[in-house]
Amino acid sequence: MRDSGRYHIIRWNVDFSGYVAADELYDGPFCMLSVVDNRRYKRILYEVLDHDPTHDDIRAFLGRLHTALVARGLTLCGVTTDGSALYPAPLREVFGKVRHQICQFHIVAEVVKAVAGAVASARKGLAAMQPKWPKGRPSTPAAKAAARTKKRLAAQGAALFTHRYLFVQRHLTKTERKTLWRVSRGLPQLYALRAVMDQVYALFDRRCRTQTALAKLAALRRCVQRFKALGDTLKKLFSPSLEKALTFLDDT
Repeated sequence: MRDSGRYHIIRWNVDFSGYVAADELYDGPFCMLSVVDNRRYKRILYEVLDHDPTHDDIRAFLGRLHTALVARGLTLCGVTTDGSALYPAPLREVFGKVRHQICQFHIVAEVVKAVAGAVASARKGLAAMQPKWPKGRPSTPAAKAAARTKKRLAAQGAALFTHRYLFVQRHLTKTERKTLWRVSRGLPQLYALRAVMDQVYALFDRRCRTQTALAKLAALRRCVQRFKALGDTLKKLFSPSLEKALTFLDDT
């Protein structure tokens, strides 16, 4: 079964903003390709496939969009997609030099996932650091010291789990920052990760122009390179797709 797709053409000439988002949605064996007006939140084109899309499918789908725009005398200013490799080549072939932006949400989600994974690894590290001691009430000074250390590390691990969202939350209150400092005490790499998240969010501040954001990104990458322990965790920051997520900052 394959639906040839339909155009949604209600008031295109009045409402079309010039910016679209293209995406694919999978449901079992089917895949729906869709294009949405990225400023009006209105779907303008879709197609249902009974297989995973290929470059040929995307090329044909974008060709239909191009035909519809030309027929109505409309200009495409920019296209936003996720980081899928399906889109760059067909976009160049169909629309030439039209600007292509990678979705900010997908980029930030990858960094958030990496930071959350680093916090989980730190918790496991605290658990591994807990001293091993025979069961029973500690009686010697060494046993009592080990019991206190084990209790402290277990409490910090539990606090890290409870407040793990503070490492990736966009805005923190003064109280939340104090809590973050408390739960990450003795783990400077985690506090550094929170500082990196603040800078990642600042890249997409609409008051910031594209060139300023690119300069901030270069400074952030230099900072991360100095923290060798963060290299693998934040390798997503060195992906070329991050620059492409800053494409439309100069647009009003």
